[in-house]
Amino acid sequence: MSSRHGPPKHQNSFAWKPNAGVKINETEVGGKLRPYSEITGVCPRCKEQIDWKRRYGKYKALAEPAKCQRCSKRAVRQAYHNLCSGCAKEQGVCAKCRCRVERIVGRDSSEVEAEQKLLEEAVRNARERERRSLLRAMNKDKSKSSAKTPTNEEGKAGELFPAASLEEYAEQTRNDDGDENDDEEDEDEDLILKRGI
Repeated sequence: MSSRHGPPKHQNSFAWKPNAGVKINETEVGGKLRPYSEITGVCPRCKEQIDWKRRYGKYKALAEPAKCQRCSKRAVRQAYHNLCSGCAKEQGVCAKCRCRVERIVGRDSSEVEAEQKLLEEAVRNARERERRSLLRAMNKDKSKSSAKTPTNEEGKAGELFPAASLEEYAEQTRNDDGDENDDEEDEDEDLILKRGI
């Protein structure tokens, strides 16, 4: 056993990677096409623990839903969680360590679904030009979030929408008859004609 204390004598030049020489199947969970789900309903300490397991190849995903330790229903859908999201939210505790904390990481699936419905409605009610730019931005965000989890909780809504909320934006696009953007569209058409596209 070593009696040495403090930092290592020689610093590693690169981080250790699990399965460095093994080709990963992109269709398996954790691959490029099926990334791990977002970690939600846990305290920041537990989130760091689960992240560490994912980074160093120790993470074992659930094959089927596990039993909640409070309500005994098979409703636990994330690995290393002990409580289902409903029980954890009701008690106001971390779903992994069951400690009472004021800040829980991630959002509930019902919140995500409600936001997705609002966004789809805004895209549906927008003009073609705005719809395409919104879809491009959404696809760009999805590709970034699959590579790493975003740290900005607000997202891109403030940059994409001139209104404060999605509901206001949807109302504006429904009520707006398009007079203000006619000049911009004419300029774009003239530019396209000049280039010969």
